[in-house]
Amino acid sequence: MRIAGIMSGTSLDGIDVAIIDIVKVHATSVAFSSTPYPKATRARILSASTPADISRLNAELGELYAKAILSLHQPIDLVGCHGQTIYHEGQGPHPNTLQIGEASVIAERLGVPVVSDFRTRDIAAGGKGAPLVPFVDLLLFASPKLNRVALNIGGIANITILPRAAKAEQVIAFDTGPGNMVIDQLVERLTSGKKHFDRSGAIAASGQVNQPLLNSLLRDPYYKTKPPKTAGREQYGADFVDRLIATGLPMQDLIATATALTAATIAAAVPASTQELIAAGGGVHNRQLMAQLAAFLPDCRVTTTAEFNIDPDAKEAIAFAILAHRTWKHKTGNLPSATGARRAVILGKITM
Repeated sequence: MRIAGIMSGTSLDGIDVAIIDIVKVHATSVAFSSTPYPKATRARILSASTPADISRLNAELGELYAKAILSLHQPIDLVGCHGQTIYHEGQGPHPNTLQIGEASVIAERLGVPVVSDFRTRDIAAGGKGAPLVPFVDLLLFASPKLNRVALNIGGIANITILPRAAKAEQVIAFDTGPGNMVIDQLVERLTSGKKHFDRSGAIAASGQVNQPLLNSLLRDPYYKTKPPKTAGREQYGADFVDRLIATGLPMQDLIATATALTAATIAAAVPASTQELIAAGGGVHNRQLMAQLAAFLPDCRVTTTAEFNIDPDAKEAIAFAILAHRTWKHKTGNLPSATGARRAVILGKITM
């Protein structure tokens, strides 16, 4: 079965599409593309606040997702679409989540079934709706001999802890805190929107980490909260960045400090017994961030999913292709130990 997985994360880099073949339990990558959001669309996602804004974007993103898949010129049998998260509140009296990108539009344009809205069933079962990729991390990266951690550095950073010979109930996964999100917003402010990220970590390397500010940021109770836990733009969006800028520090120093915050909070979450950390996501291209992470974890080998023949940029899109296949086969796709759900459930909704 040939499946397209679509992922557009909190960093708003754009639309990642991975196409895989699944034969029995084996998945093989076929194609991958990453399509930046049009500048105006990205800005509208960031500012969406009314029902009209969200409804229009829902239809527009469906069209953009369909075009991104069609651009790969591959026949497919099924689509798994995570969608663009507009709001996520995984705890409180009424946990809720909203991802947009209309599945009916994708199904109509491509003529194949679409699995979408993956998070809501986990929330209905008492979970936080995220993280969902740990199910795939267990399939792809668990080792009979090594204690491993799978890391994704997107807008938010998250880890999956995979003890040697891990069983599903032993897997722990959670968001560690900011990934690229704070860095990206600071870069946009510094460059007046001309750049959206710190290429190779060059700006961070040109600044100085402000240790008092970093120490203050690290006192956030979130980092000591026990999992399951999730983070998002609600914590690390514009308000957070405004507070950083209000310190009056040079922007290069703020970017250096934000980079150190990402590395430090990831490292603090990695168990001391970890032998290998396997990273994916856009953050792996930030040399400054990866170097800091390796320095924080001197007894752990830090590598990327490329070593396992998985493009680090494609991993999450591949994950939602695999999760869509699980749903199509009426199989569960969440890990209660990761999300806090009462039980394993079949994820998503199928649009024929």
